Amino acid sequence: MKITVDFEECLKDSPRFRATIEEVEGDVCELESKLDKLVKLCIGMIDAGKAYNAANKQFVNGIRELALQSTKDEVIESSLSKFAESLQEMINYHTILFDQAQRSIKTQLQTFVKDDLRKFKEAKKQFDKVSEEKDAALIKNAQAPRNKQHEVEEATNILTATRKCFRHIVLDYVLQINVLQSKRRSEILKSMLSFMYAHLTFFHQGYDLFSELQPLMKHLGGQLDQLVVDAAKEKRDMEQKHSTIQQKDFSTDDTKLEYNVDAENGIAMEGYLFKRASNAFKTWNRRWFSIQNNQLVYQKKFKDNPTVVVEDLRLCTVKHCEDLERRFCFEVVSPTKSCMMQADSEKLRQAWIKAVHNSIATAFRDKGDDNEKLDSKTSTSTGGSLDSGGEPKEKSLKGESALQKVIAIPGNACCCDCGQPDPRWASINLGITLCIQCSGIHRSLGVHFSKVRSLTLDSWEPELLKLMCELGNGVINQIYEARREELGARKPQPGDPRHEVEAYIKAKYVDRRFVRRPSDEELRCKVVSLSKQEKRLSSSSEHLPPRPPPPTPKLRPGSNTSGQSVKSADSGIQHSADGSREMLATTPSSGSLADGDVAETPPIPMAATTITLPPPSPCKETVFYEPKEYSSGLQLYWASCACSLPDMAEALAHGAQVNWVNMEDDKKTPLIMAVRGGSLVTCEFLLQNAANVNQQDAQGRGPLHHATMLGRTGQVCLFLKRGANQNAADIEEKTPLAMAVEAANADIVTLLRLAKMNEEMREAEGPYSQSGDETYQDIFQDFTHMASNDPEKLNRYQHYDPQKP
Repeated sequence: MKITVDFEECLKDSPRFRATIEEVEGDVCELESKLDKLVKLCIGMIDAGKAYNAANKQFVNGIRELALQSTKDEVIESSLSKFAESLQEMINYHTILFDQAQRSIKTQLQTFVKDDLRKFKEAKKQFDKVSEEKDAALIKNAQAPRNKQHEVEEATNILTATRKCFRHIVLDYVLQINVLQSKRRSEILKSMLSFMYAHLTFFHQGYDLFSELQPLMKHLGGQLDQLVVDAAKEKRDMEQKHSTIQQKDFSTDDTKLEYNVDAENGIAMEGYLFKRASNAFKTWNRRWFSIQNNQLVYQKKFKDNPTVVVEDLRLCTVKHCEDLERRFCFEVVSPTKSCMMQADSEKLRQAWIKAVHNSIATAFRDKGDDNEKLDSKTSTSTGGSLDSGGEPKEKSLKGESALQKVIAIPGNACCCDCGQPDPRWASINLGITLCIQCSGIHRSLGVHFSKVRSLTLDSWEPELLKLMCELGNGVINQIYEARREELGARKPQPGDPRHEVEAYIKAKYVDRRFVRRPSDEELRCKVVSLSKQEKRLSSSSEHLPPRPPPPTPKLRPGSNTSGQSVKSADSGIQHSADGSREMLATTPSSGSLADGDVAETPPIPMAATTITLPPPSPCKETVFYEPKEYSSGLQLYWASCACSLPDMAEALAHGAQVNWVNMEDDKKTPLIMAVRGGSLVTCEFLLQNAANVNQQDAQGRGPLHHATMLGRTGQVCLFLKRGANQNAADIEEKTPLAMAVEAANADIVTLLRLAKMNEEMREAEGPYSQSGDETYQDIFQDFTHMASNDPEKLNRYQHYDPQKP
């Protein structure tokens, strides 16, 4: 109810005015009570909603756990996972709704009560006080005696001052009442309308979410009818089988055992036997024995790894044992040990003895066929593969396409670690192919050692597929198995026990036991050799058409005898008369150092030489200086610039830090040198091995800055996909976008602005927004494919020139 007070009426201070004031005060008091109650109810609703969300989250987690437990049932796993995702979205929508309720009801109405109603109460206190003072002044004025003039004057003056004060206070009080009556309507309606719109958004989002889920639910509903029918049929079959088995004669415990060499699981025979221990007490224990892969093994529990009794049945014999107190015993004797076992009956003993004899005969018969089967399977798996140098296909790089391209690399047709033919898995940071058993072991090592991906089930990005084709099992094994034969370590074979294969893989990749460590001389020669390789810093990709190579570096004595060049004592670079630059390098020498050598003495004797380089390019060149110390990190640094993936993999195997910093070259990292080298695949290799995409050099420039400066559109696209900070500024306060705009590189400007726009859109949508704009994703995918398959289309701009006005 809206009650207004007339300003003219308040000055009269009439009974009508007083009645109106009393009515307003009662109404405001009731309003305050109702608002306080509503705010408390809102707080209770929000707390109950949070408790509901917490319980709902636990319920959704229970659904996810049930889905994980049902991995063998694809229908249940996929359906429950999708349902859990949808319910999680609804929880997110509920959270947003409760946040909006807190802002619109609790916060807004509490502010109205605390601010506006408090001002009203303060004005009321002043009004009541001045009213009492006015009444007292009127009484005193009326009581003043006529014959006492000074009391009359004093009472008159007090009354005049009190009336003036009363008029001022009452007008302010009436104004506060009218403002409050006007504002209460807008504040209440605004808060409630905001709350209702939050509900509208909540139900609209829920409707859209379940509308997308409805086709799946209908499909499952159709499948459910069939599942009910199938379950009833299976129940009838089980009951019939149960009845049939129940009618059989089980008067004896002799289970019918037959030797089956062609069993699908490879187990020719299995069953319980008592085994005599080899300890001093000769105790007998019941174990589950089986004959598989020409071996006799046993287990205590099903989950235990089998214990091998006889490695090769071809080297053993079996015989009856009648000289023991126990019945139905037989012994399996090998060149190194013997094992005494006991069956439950004579019939079972004969069956086991016969099975061992048959296994021995089968092992000898099939010995000559194993290699032929292996060769046949290998040729079958590689016969239909694609040539690694062929044209890329337009279809999605998934399934057989990615498999054929990777398997076509020499050495990739068999598992890198155990030699199992036809591998279907890969380690993307190592660049090798794996069988399913070895892939599981690699996963257990952790992603900091190996990142496993399926060659047939996962989608492959173009740059990642090219990385796999650049390395391969042959290259990696030359590094990680260099000393295996020297150390006498046996490489696992297909069918070996898992624990043996796991021990070998950990020794190979975690301990790096078989890696050959280079000597100081070998490391120095490697680094110098990599630094001398051509580094085409102006090209946008290693896949561009070949250019004429620069003049072959000329080696000559470091001493200056002709006077044609002047050596810089600070940089080690000589500037000749024709404008070219000469760089001091070192080569091994058995003699002492000549005049003009680098002042920093290396760990081994060296003689100074000079390498003539081409004239400077628009971009700052990468120049090799004699380092204070040679390390695997320095090898990785120059190998990244030279785009040599094998040398990079070797450096990492030798313990190089992927984010190694060259303190003698503006704190540049291998990833920055990979940018300058121009190879997209080299950058991808470093990123897959945990390179920091935002690590800056001494100029405050990260890989994204350098890729922008050099006009490497493909690398810019790759770094943005991997989370590069596009807002980072160098010491000159220039961001990558500012550099791209200054260089007029439209492609890079487009990518950076799209990435910035996508980031702003996601921030505007709130913390529960999805992956981003679909157009942004499509454009980045197009640039990715172009950078990998048609890089010449992106090589349209000059390098960034920091000296450009």
